[in-house]
Amino acid sequence: MNPTNSKNSTDPTNRANDERFMRIALDLARKGEGETNPNPIVGAVVVKDGHILGEGYHHSLGGPHAEVFALDEAGDAARGATLYVTLEPCSHHGKTPPCTERIIAAKIARVIIACRDPNPLVNGHGIERIRAAGIEVTEGVLEEEARRANEIFFKFITTGRPFVQLKLAESLDGKIATRTGDAKWISGADSRVEVHRLRRRFAAVLVGVGTVVSDDPRLTVRHVAGTDPLRIVLDGRGRIPLAATLLREEGRTIVVTATMAREKEEALLSLGTEVWRPPGNEGNIDLLAFLQRLGEENIDSLLVEGGGETAAAFLEASLVDKVAFFIAPILIGGRDAIPTVGGAGAKQVSEALHLKRVEIERIGEDLLVTGYPERGNASSASS
Repeated sequence: MNPTNSKNSTDPTNRANDERFMRIALDLARKGEGETNPNPIVGAVVVKDGHILGEGYHHSLGGPHAEVFALDEAGDAARGATLYVTLEPCSHHGKTPPCTERIIAAKIARVIIACRDPNPLVNGHGIERIRAAGIEVTEGVLEEEARRANEIFFKFITTGRPFVQLKLAESLDGKIATRTGDAKWISGADSRVEVHRLRRRFAAVLVGVGTVVSDDPRLTVRHVAGTDPLRIVLDGRGRIPLAATLLREEGRTIVVTATMAREKEEALLSLGTEVWRPPGNEGNIDLLAFLQRLGEENIDSLLVEGGGETAAAFLEASLVDKVAFFIAPILIGGRDAIPTVGGAGAKQVSEALHLKRVEIERIGEDLLVTGYPERGNASSASS
């Protein structure tokens, strides 16, 4: 095999070292979560003789890329070194110059890349440019981990629609609220911090109008440092209270409706709230059309936080890319308590929605279960 065109390292020792340094690069990349949207998160490490000479990550949209930070820190010592980068270096002029040219100018000897960039402007071109300069390239080191880290970017750049994650907190017996509608607090304090950590990663967060009426949420990032996401309320029939707290938070708020009265819309507009009317009728909103509009506005990610009917709407429309359920060790009981997911539901267990790549994590006293739904059909829902 030509060493300048290697897909993976075959030496077990080299492979172990490559994975070790790539994990460091992935940890660096995650520092940029929520700050680079709709661009990817990227980490880079410059290594020579087993020693790290420079580190970097993509800090913010439009700012220098990870490779530039790492190479700047390494300086002249980067000559003959190895560069580990979690995503294929760009080879085109965008908001910043091509990283490939910076790598070539630094006289790097070897570049280890976790995965290719699916952006048509980059995909394979960055690797070709580096190889053409005589630099050895190895691809696919911790590829799956790197793809997972950039799952938001990969979905958005290939479809033009945001990555959708459903987040819900439920009791052990599958309830999100009591029969009186009380839902504070099902999950523990540690889980609430984790939710804010998750929220800061997304460009937008959405709830149904029922959640606004019952819980009056703020939908901001408070328990951790981070940027507040765009706030969205799915409100098919225009029921949102004008006194809702989230309507007075700083930043952008959108109410998505199908049949809202014009007087209510004017009142919302006077508060600085946007009102969107995607295709729909009788309170039903075409969720796919809504997501397409978000994509057109460069909103690359959407965290759906509830409630049960809103969750069912996105799930039944096969528009959820990932789920995250915080399960608290409490039992609410009662046939009139509110279930985690509403809607019509499956007629038979064999028709139930299955998850793949399931992970379970302990968060304080709670369990966090994440997974990726298998695909189904449908395309619209009501709120």
